[in-house]
Amino acid sequence: MHSQVYYVFLFAASKVDPLHLKYFSFAGRVIALALMHKVQVGIVFDRLFFKQLAGKSVTLEDIQAADPYLYSSCKQILEMDADFIDSDALGLTFVREVDELGHRKVVELCSGGKNLVVNSTNREKYVSLLIQNYFETSISEQVSHFAKGFGDILSNSRQQPFFFKSLELEDLDWMLHGSESTISVEDWKAHTEYNGYKETDCQISWFWEIVGRMPAEQRKILLFFWTSVKYLPVEGFRGLASRLYIYRSMKTEDRLPSSHTCFYRLCFPPYSSKAVMQDRLRIITQEHIGCSFGTW
Repeated sequence: MHSQVYYVFLFAASKVDPLHLKYFSFAGRVIALALMHKVQVGIVFDRLFFKQLAGKSVTLEDIQAADPYLYSSCKQILEMDADFIDSDALGLTFVREVDELGHRKVVELCSGGKNLVVNSTNREKYVSLLIQNYFETSISEQVSHFAKGFGDILSNSRQQPFFFKSLELEDLDWMLHGSESTISVEDWKAHTEYNGYKETDCQISWFWEIVGRMPAEQRKILLFFWTSVKYLPVEGFRGLASRLYIYRSMKTEDRLPSSHTCFYRLCFPPYSSKAVMQDRLRIITQEHIGCSFGTW
């Protein structure tokens, strides 16, 4: 199982769906609810989107991850020899071409932009206006609706920019995505209680010994099977909403472990040997099985 990180970007092309603004409002509410309830949703905000929500101007360096091609092109324009760019060899004016549903249209970056040639004295302004049009003007509606949805849950729309200004991007990403640190078995064990088993039972000793030898990715699958949580909070297990529980199942040892993810319960019968337990845990920590977690 390879952990995936999903980055949040916004693009003007979303308007191809007539309901796209409602989706952005809904997404804002979901993210706000995740923050409110300390639920890790496995996403991170790109710095570009974070600045947009905070009402800050976007700079060239901010767009590198969102649009590497545009970033590279703008860097080249700024670094070109002055005589070369003044010769109008690039044929640039203060416009950008926009593709809308297969149709190309020209958008002026400023008044009279079609007739304003880019040269060595105004190229910085050109790059600044180009970035502003791409990442502020053209997606202002999407940002606004996401912010409104977010504000509906955590704050009002007027306070929302101040909320993001008060945070560091890294802190927000940790809250939304969780920690990428290797899961500590000792921390896991310290936050687990037992029902039907005692900590001194051989099955419990075997269990923690097996988990301690698991690769990091296999531990993540077991944690997900047990709790439906893919990423721990930065604080580790103490940051979860509840302690974890291991329940003794009355089923026969040919049965696999099961889980009640809402209650953070892992259930397994008293396996007769460590080898049998290891085989059962190996089966449920295969990605295609572990990700179809538990019961309610």
